[in-house]
Amino acid sequence: MASRIPVSILDFCPVLEGESPRESFEQLAHLATRAEELGYKRFWVAEHHGAQTVASAATSVIISHIASKTKTIRVGAGGIMLPNHAPLVVAEQFGTLASLHPDRIDLGLGRAVGASPGREELMARALRLEPDARERYVSDIRELQSYFRGPDAEQSFVAVPGSGIDVPLWLLGSSTFSAAEAGALGLPFVFATQIAPNAVAAALEKYRSSFRPSEALSRPHVMVCVFVIAADAEETGQYLLTSLQLAMLGRLRGHMGPLQRPVQSLEAVSTEEERTALARLVPLAVVGSRKKVFEELDRLIAHTAADELMVLTLVYDQAARYRSFQILAEYDGFALR
Repeated sequence: MASRIPVSILDFCPVLEGESPRESFEQLAHLATRAEELGYKRFWVAEHHGAQTVASAATSVIISHIASKTKTIRVGAGGIMLPNHAPLVVAEQFGTLASLHPDRIDLGLGRAVGASPGREELMARALRLEPDARERYVSDIRELQSYFRGPDAEQSFVAVPGSGIDVPLWLLGSSTFSAAEAGALGLPFVFATQIAPNAVAAALEKYRSSFRPSEALSRPHVMVCVFVIAADAEETGQYLLTSLQLAMLGRLRGHMGPLQRPVQSLEAVSTEEERTALARLVPLAVVGSRKKVFEELDRLIAHTAADELMVLTLVYDQAARYRSFQILAEYDGFALR
């Protein structure tokens, strides 16, 4: 491989079957400290609402928890769903985080509501969103940037903390639309292959062709997020994957609960029709033995020309999740801190 790229972790703060969110928070902090020891660059958590599987709804609070338990790894949001929040409030929250943990806080932004598929409208009402909240996304980003730059004559309010504090912004997306927005704003772009694996090539081409240099960035910068389970044996990886598959089955059946233990046979707990649908729902996943995972990562990085990679490893067994991160830390394509 010609050059090495940084590798980071995206976490959904999963709630495991038989456990509470409090236990999820403890496991999250423990995992972040171990990721820091391994040399991962960033540890991000995602804003999501109304799902029994995910405990990171109060994202900025979770970031503060992780940052207080670690020392050097960058901590951030992957991401904050900006339509859900006033830009001033986001600037104040992340200005506070960056004041408490200088040069360690990242702010990824998305334009979704952060709800399970099919429940977006219900969640939008619960969050009291205005009808044009998503349409204001680009103008809200520019307003947010202005709070971090500092006060000017046109500002009615100053973000304190926030004003004059360097909080790197990233735009998250899974489509050419979000890619074009990131390029036009001159911001780094994170593409979610776990949501839209077939759109990655078109989206990255759109981002790079739309890119305009800005105060934040002089050239395009891409981070690709991908679901990864690396194990000591191929069958172990496939076994661990069944927890995600069971979660997707729950979505198909209309009741997603906590993340379940893996099963030896998916056929024993699903119908053939469900497994056919599942094949479309389960995201692009790099799963298996060390050799297989490393070969697939080689292809993914070559195909996307990514500047950074972020991995999402949603498994029930926390020891297995850490083992996956250990194995990935040995991949020649990654530049660890």
